[in-house]
Amino acid sequence: QVQLVESGGGLVQAGGHLRLSCAATGSILSIHPMGWYRQAPGKQREWVATITGAGSTNYADSIKGRFTASRDYGKNTVHLQMNSLEVEDTAVYYCILTIASGRNYWGQGTQVTVSS
Repeated sequence: QVQLVESGGGLVQAGGHLRLSCAATGSILSIHPMGWYRQAPGKQREWVATITGAGSTNYADSIKGRFTASRDYGKNTVHLQMNSLEVEDTAVYYCILTIASGRNYWGQGTQVTVSS
């Protein structure tokens, strides 16, 4: 069974930074793509970033240039470095892992709150 555990959320002022982490346990292969979604209050969950097994990254336009995804293959962990945070980045951030069958696994989420 795959489990994902996020950490690193918190309260930060606009312009500040946070680093989220997601540790994966279970039947994990380094080829499995992982990524991040977020859900703001009253809004649908939206895609933020993806990092492939090869380390290639893709980002949503709203965070491009401010957020950076990275992957520690030895620890089955992905990180999301978030810089120049804006109030609009306030959301619960979820880690996702997709296995070969197409099934998605989700973490429990970590709250990020950006104050003005």
